[in-house]
Amino acid sequence: MPTKVTVKSNGSIHIEGDFDLFDQNGGKFDLNGRTLIKLCRCGQSKNQPLCDSTHKVCGFQSEVVARTLPPLPPKA
Repeated sequence: MPTKVTVKSNGSIHIEGDFDLFDQNGGKFDLNGRTLIKLCRCGQSKNQPLCDSTHKVCGFQSEVVARTLPPLPPKA
């Protein structure tokens, strides 16, 4: 299944499908067979980088609507 990423308004980022998750040093998370994870956007989760639903009580708000991104700048 291809990877699908959904950014939820006032919530987390859902990643589902076949994917790997790495930290900034290249360490790979052991997802134990999960094909769906939720990443924190509010910064308040006690289980970073995963969401623990703290956004529901900390007042996090971020309305997300799909749009066309501007073209990439030409490479130098």
